[in-house]
Amino acid sequence: MQLTISTMNNSVKEANADRHYILLVIAIIIGLVGVYLRFADFKHASAIANVILAAGVVVCLKAVFDIVK
Repeated sequence: MQLTISTMNNSVKEANADRHYILLVIAIIIGLVGVYLRFADFKHASAIANVILAAGVVVCLKAVFDIVK
């Protein structure tokens, strides 16, 4: 596959799309909620925090791989 200037420009525009960065911000917020829930004082707080943190990591990795793609 030969890259031309127009395909490179389209790739850069796609990588800089707002939706990728909005998804990253949402993922970071989800991850921070998971981190702060670790300090909560209720039954199963740590387990719930781990699940929320893992969900944030998955969403963040999806956003990053969409940008790289």
